[in-house]
Amino acid sequence: MADIGGWRGRRVVVTGAGGFIGSHLTERLVALGAATRALVRYTSTGTRGWLDASPVSADVEFIAGDIGDPLVVERAMHGVDAVFHLAALIGIPYSYDAPRSYVRTNVEGTLAVLEAARRCGVRRVVHASTSEVYGTAVTIPIAESHPLQTQSPYSATKAAADMLATAFHRSFGVDVVIVRPFNTYGPRQSSRAVIPSIVVQAAAGMPIRLGHLTPTRDFTYVLDTIEGFVAAGDAPDAVGHVINLGSGKEISIRDLAGRIQRLMGTALPIEADSARNRPGPSEVERLCADASRARALLKWTANRTLDEGLTATIEWIRAHIDRYRAEVYGI
Repeated sequence: MADIGGWRGRRVVVTGAGGFIGSHLTERLVALGAATRALVRYTSTGTRGWLDASPVSADVEFIAGDIGDPLVVERAMHGVDAVFHLAALIGIPYSYDAPRSYVRTNVEGTLAVLEAARRCGVRRVVHASTSEVYGTAVTIPIAESHPLQTQSPYSATKAAADMLATAFHRSFGVDVVIVRPFNTYGPRQSSRAVIPSIVVQAAAGMPIRLGHLTPTRDFTYVLDTIEGFVAAGDAPDAVGHVINLGSGKEISIRDLAGRIQRLMGTALPIEADSARNRPGPSEVERLCADASRARALLKWTANRTLDEGLTATIEWIRAHIDRYRAEVYGI
């Protein structure tokens, strides 16, 4: 576990707090004693995402709004010590259909966060990036110096957001840390992602239908990922850096499906479904992290093995299977 420093009594805000990673991070910050504010997307039903049923919800101050609304964002950041900016549109397939939505949320939303942080004097901005900005690996493992190759509209908007964060650090002295997770997975992740999709299909006893089977990914369990975020919010030498969070181990999608089936006790056929493929030049063939900078600056490593993380994820999905639809390919 990273050296998480002293968070008790410090005021923080998490954007995208109701989402998969954001909800786990919010719970962790509350557990560490931080006075935690959650910026969640406004809906007419008043939902707070995964925090609706969280045991810490009574200890969180909620603000509902849109990440692209500067007034809402500034209100959320008023008086806080640190902001963890996770609000984003993240589905890669949907970014081919609605790229402008991704610009509005991922680029303009990040600009609103950075401008508010500057005006409010926020001490630390931890900005969530993604390994997708690297595109197909030119060198393995992928260090932070690897060229950015945006192979989807989603990754293009995240790279643009990263550049804005770097520019605000260099231009205006905003204390920014860019955290770049590699394929986070775990409880609460939607079946839009490959691991829940495999688990849900296997639990239903149906053939495992996937897109391209040969690409490799570096999977990191969500509770490890959030320790990296927490450490990035406090580490004195992290400011101005991009920092990878990954295990340094890669596995192909075909082998991942086989591994999950072994843990679940199933032996269902694995089928390539062309409807799930990314456009040819857009497919990212290989991702594998060099996390040496995280070890040096954050004292962070990914502690859970893939089998440990998959087992916990499988157990959670089985207990919440009513939240998933095996027959639907969600984008």
